[in-house]
Amino acid sequence: MTRPYDALLARAHAHALDYLHALPDRHVGATATRDELLAALRTPLSPQGEAPEAVIDLLAAQVPRGASACNSPRYFGFVIGGATPVSLAADWLVSTWDQNAGIYVISPLVAVAEEVAGEWLLDLFGLPQESGVGFVTGCQMANVTCLAAARHGVLRRVGWDVEADGLQGAPRINVVASAESHITIDVALRYLGLGTKCIQRVESDAQGRMRPDALRALLATLDGPTIVCAQAGNVNTGAFDPLREIGAACNAHGAWLHIDGAFGLWARASADPATRALIDGVELADSWATDAHKWLNVPYDCGVAMVKSRDDHRAAMTSAAAYLIQTQGVERDAVDWVPDFSRRARGVPVYANLRALGRDGTARLIDDLCARARRMADGLASEPGVRILADVVLNQVLVRFGEDDDLTRRVVVGVQEEGTCWLGGTSWQGKAAMRISVSNWATTEDDAARSVAAILKVWRQLRP
Repeated sequence: MTRPYDALLARAHAHALDYLHALPDRHVGATATRDELLAALRTPLSPQGEAPEAVIDLLAAQVPRGASACNSPRYFGFVIGGATPVSLAADWLVSTWDQNAGIYVISPLVAVAEEVAGEWLLDLFGLPQESGVGFVTGCQMANVTCLAAARHGVLRRVGWDVEADGLQGAPRINVVASAESHITIDVALRYLGLGTKCIQRVESDAQGRMRPDALRALLATLDGPTIVCAQAGNVNTGAFDPLREIGAACNAHGAWLHIDGAFGLWARASADPATRALIDGVELADSWATDAHKWLNVPYDCGVAMVKSRDDHRAAMTSAAAYLIQTQGVERDAVDWVPDFSRRARGVPVYANLRALGRDGTARLIDDLCARARRMADGLASEPGVRILADVVLNQVLVRFGEDDDLTRRVVVGVQEEGTCWLGGTSWQGKAAMRISVSNWATTEDDAARSVAAILKVWRQLRP
């Protein structure tokens, strides 16, 4: 008996395994130009269509040259994890089941799996178990969700229902953020109608940490509803704002404290006391945003929004319609906690990965990658003319070559073209820098050593 899925899925499976098996040795960056990819992919849409097998083969054939190996163990660009085998397998099942995970009645399995995964995350992070949890596309939408809850919460306290009455005529909200806050905070404020001009910036120190004394001084000048955005894990240095001092200042002022912990929140899962100490005081906040597709190493896309007040969280997100069959009991409708209506069951790979790793495995994942980052920094710093620009406290390494912007940028491009590893450039305190983000479960000590050797090879070729 011929089944429509069997041959095509077997073909896709074979292509997937070819890709995965080639990851450890392939050129990490993409090599094809836009014109070359257009030549392969652009064609008039045919009236009769094409054989599905040919379409799958065509796409798979372009991957080695047209896609960066983001899940390579030597991909250090941005903060991108590589999917663990169990999370990838679970994600394949998610696509196969094709569940619209918006409400419980459509998929009780997904609703319960995400409920449990949320409980596990709150436990790992040491956050209040009564907090609301929503699985979103990434930390951008996690920040939107949390700040929407914050907007609702601070206005509710002064008698304004922003969901019903909007922002026109509402009391003005003070928004405070570090000079080093991530751009997703700005974007979230734009989406929420607060705008970016409302942000009052707090000075940061040489490592990129918000100065709590400057925050206290600013809060003393503010009246009315106030939201403070702190950071766990600077995108360049990995540094943490001093959260306990910030939390105490916010609580004393009555401000809502939101923590953007896209990757840094995972320091709470570490077994290393020094790493855990970086995030001391995180529980004092009112909301937290993080990514699972970064350090938990599940497939894209998956972010997590967590809010201490379930009432504020739900009020900011929930929606209802006569045709929907929404629970009135303890069952969990995802639509109450996230901006999405129709949505992928993205919490299922989180459930699978956490269950497979356990508490100790999650800690090893974090701690091993921190150790790889430190070893890469040490290997680069031993070379004349190479300088590490900030303390390596987590998984981020900032490198500068020859104390020269142009030379540093040329080294970055040279490494990308050489292909052993891939990393990006950035600007830190007015200086060009190479940014190395060590986030992939598969990165070994050998991968780190090979990458350091490749970087230094390019540097030695380019230095004066």
